[in-house]
Amino acid sequence: MLRVLLTALVFACLSGAGRAQIAAADPAPQASQESSPWYRTISLRGYTQLRYNGLYQTNPELGCEQCDRSWGGNGGFFIRRARLIFSGDVHPQVAIYIQFDFASNLSSTSLHGLQVRDAYFDLALDKKKEFRIRAGQSKVPFGYENMQSSQNRLPLDRADALNSTVPNERDLGVFFYWAPEKARKIYRELARRPNKGSGDYGCFGIGFYNGQSANRPELNESRHLVARLTYPITWGNQVLEPAIQAHKGLYTLPSDNVSSGVGVADDNTYRDDRIGATISLQPRPFGILAEYNVGHGPQYDAALDSIVLRDLSGGFITLSYMVQWHDQFITPFFRGQYYDGGKKVERDARSYKVNEYEWGVEWQINQAVEFTAMYTHSIRAYEDNRTEGNRQTGDLLRLQLQVNY
Repeated sequence: MLRVLLTALVFACLSGAGRAQIAAADPAPQASQESSPWYRTISLRGYTQLRYNGLYQTNPELGCEQCDRSWGGNGGFFIRRARLIFSGDVHPQVAIYIQFDFASNLSSTSLHGLQVRDAYFDLALDKKKEFRIRAGQSKVPFGYENMQSSQNRLPLDRADALNSTVPNERDLGVFFYWAPEKARKIYRELARRPNKGSGDYGCFGIGFYNGQSANRPELNESRHLVARLTYPITWGNQVLEPAIQAHKGLYTLPSDNVSSGVGVADDNTYRDDRIGATISLQPRPFGILAEYNVGHGPQYDAALDSIVLRDLSGGFITLSYMVQWHDQFITPFFRGQYYDGGKKVERDARSYKVNEYEWGVEWQINQAVEFTAMYTHSIRAYEDNRTEGNRQTGDLLRLQLQVNY
């Protein structure tokens, strides 16, 4: 197996497959397998993000565990992501996608660990690849910003309101996707920079997944069900994409993530369901991305010192304007977000009330390098058994250098 992997890597590098294309999660069509062995069609690509969050920080106690763990405290330079992706067609109707992150934070004291982010294959059920089955660990089709690669997103982190439903955006499961050939062509175009596409997750998607989030073992016998419906509408140079999505299942809190003495439901298991709506308008030049969801999930109640089932709601809107200057793209943006609910994967299903406003600009210097500066004003109340009454307000200037390869 090691010899095959090394052989594939050498051929990919020599053929230059990794230099040409920076795309979203759906692998682009490759050369015919009848004329070329599969290992010549595998591409190698990736990106790295270096951040610094310590400028003009007004409150070192303000942080966001779900977002970027270099917020607050002593901060410093931080590698947020270091991704390497193997993808391509191993058969005219079978594609693979494997993504590693070399900068995962495995604990509060251990940085830059190796972690599998994606490992799945797509089986096309027809020659046009309009009908596909995806099996393995992949992104769950809930929320445009969740499916959108961090390589393409304007704000530095995903919004709490939708990302809290599928932390790490991924899980193990089996999904069915359908999209007509015309729509798939649009999705491939939007995946190319400087566009801000979400990747090709079909116009209709439905599937089952474990529900405990990526790289975590399943803890109950119930699978989550998710479904999403959308369609890209084009006129002139613009693309508008409305969508609705929903999921439901049961989530089990890991025992080691619940503080001693905190009350929990039987078997630590809670109802976990949401429904959400999306409107996306590509920045050509003016862009909008707005999402909102409501649902139910586990949440810490300080008055009861227990984790209870509660309603949740929240969303965000991102406004942007893209300007081209020679071969460079400059995109100022604004995002406002709100969330009231729990975060099931954090300690004691930590309770949150978030109001946050961000102003920033992304500068794509060339295909390989981009720079983002973002000013954040955040009001966050978040409580668990150890931090009752915790409410933090603060401002900070955040910087990111991204290299694509």
